[in-house]
Amino acid sequence: MTEEALDIAFNNAVERINQHKEPFPADFLLRLYAYYKRATLNRETPSSRIPLINAFKANALFQSQNISPSEAKEAYIQLVNDYFDKQ
Repeated sequence: MTEEALDIAFNNAVERINQHKEPFPADFLLRLYAYYKRATLNRETPSSRIPLINAFKANALFQSQNISPSEAKEAYIQLVNDYFDKQ
């Protein structure tokens, strides 16, 4: 897949998540969060007002620290596709 096609597929997956109205499982959201941050090169630290949520987010980021932005986009797309295929 070309980088342009990957970006389009990634943006479509993000839009699919944003359009979904029902709640997602917490572990799914944490993986989405980590992959999205890696894919977009967002280096900001978690900023929830709840310290425990920040800890979970930081852990998710730590677990995904060794993947490239392209790998993160691919993982995000796959995660989204798998989630909606199971419904």
